[in-house]
Amino acid sequence: MTMVTFWQKPECAGNARQRALLERSGHAVVVRDLLAEPWTAERLLAFLGDLPVAAWFNRAAPRVKSGEVVPEVLAVDQGLALLLADPLLIRRPLMEREDGSRLVGFEHAAVAAWIGLAEDAEVLGEGCAASQSCPVTEDVA
Repeated sequence: MTMVTFWQKPECAGNARQRALLERSGHAVVVRDLLAEPWTAERLLAFLGDLPVAAWFNRAAPRVKSGEVVPEVLAVDQGLALLLADPLLIRRPLMEREDGSRLVGFEHAAVAAWIGLAEDAEVLGEGCAASQSCPVTEDVA
């Protein structure tokens, strides 16, 4: 069994299914609120640093979907400033194993290779299900 810290958006149905899949696969999951976590640039970059800036962003975030934020045109410092100011923009979940290795997002094959998933695990997409939207949290500090 592996211990994994799982930063999620509260009440997100997609994150709930992803957590359940990890637990069903035998992992101990410590849940944290992505929106309430006191992120710093250094801490967030520990998760995101190897990815292109555009991959840091939650494509379902209202500001991304509306075109207000266009991740593909952002420099590292611009992208990081936006994520720190509005954690709803962060691609989720953020996950960290007890050995310190980290993963961003929930792509089934990547998670299976990183931590292992039950053989009968259903394939889940990232974030919320396409047929339903996650509740929007108004108070993002």
